[in-house]
Amino acid sequence: MQKIMTILAGTVAAVIVSVGFATTGNAQDVSQDQAYCNRLVKEFTEGAMARGGTAPQSLALSVAIAQCREGNPTPAIPVLQQGMRDAGFTVPPRT
Repeated sequence: MQKIMTILAGTVAAVIVSVGFATTGNAQDVSQDQAYCNRLVKEFTEGAMARGGTAPQSLALSVAIAQCREGNPTPAIPVLQQGMRDAGFTVPPRT
């Protein structure tokens, strides 16, 4: 019984440590996604202004900009990228 408890305790400790690493990695990915999303919004809006007005915005693109500004970059990034392509902008690479 003692051996089983030792193995179980070791397994639980390993799971806790791996969850900690996974959470840290995910937090870094989210912050990188947020930075990229902000960059897309900035380049899109500044590029539109440089062209003498606002770029045509669909409802989906307006929602994506709002999502990005509210800290929800995951669904916003592909919509922003496509909106930039549709408006003739060069989509910046992720870094």
